[in-house]
Amino acid sequence: MTGWAERHPLCPAHVDCAAAVALKVLDGKCRMPPREAAVMMALYDAVRHLPGDKLGQDSHAMIARARATATEDVRMDVYEARVLAETRISRPVMKAFKAMLREAGILPPKPGSGGVTPAIPDNPR
Repeated sequence: MTGWAERHPLCPAHVDCAAAVALKVLDGKCRMPPREAAVMMALYDAVRHLPGDKLGQDSHAMIARARATATEDVRMDVYEARVLAETRISRPVMKAFKAMLREAGILPPKPGSGGVTPAIPDNPR
């Protein structure tokens, strides 16, 4: 994933999208299959050092905290951070981000889209 991210640098708005999806995965509200969620977390890890547009270091700190500590307090903080992140990123921006990842073969096509499902590596890092 790191190699792909280096060859295809994300714009700041898409870095925000990667962070928002990471928060959603950590919040337990992500409806992606586990392998796709793992791919998205690997993408987040590959781009978290890049500047975002609307989300900042506080989002990255929350993601790191949630990964390190699985308490009810942290889970509630992740929920609040996720909701805030989702309000800062417009639906069209998030849809464009996911469409770009599908077109690049990072995520499989939406069901019924007629696209070919790419191979998702067993270890997305």
